[in-house]
Amino acid sequence: MAHLIFSEAEQRELRESARAEFPGNPALAYVLENLAAEGIDLDRCCDWDELRAEAGLPDRDRSDQDPHVA
Repeated sequence: MAHLIFSEAEQRELRESARAEFPGNPALAYVLENLAAEGIDLDRCCDWDELRAEAGLPDRDRSDQDPHVA
């Protein structure tokens, strides 16, 4: 199982960023606090197309879209 963890300095930086952002964006603050505390389970990561399929969305038609736009 692959798991990305942050050093103590990185954790502190994420927490400080979360606290600074909290008044304007509590959802972002929660995510940063959670990442700092728990790291990232890389086995649970997936790409955009997998997320679309899980949500029941159709495949993207990439022929006429800017390649830099999701």
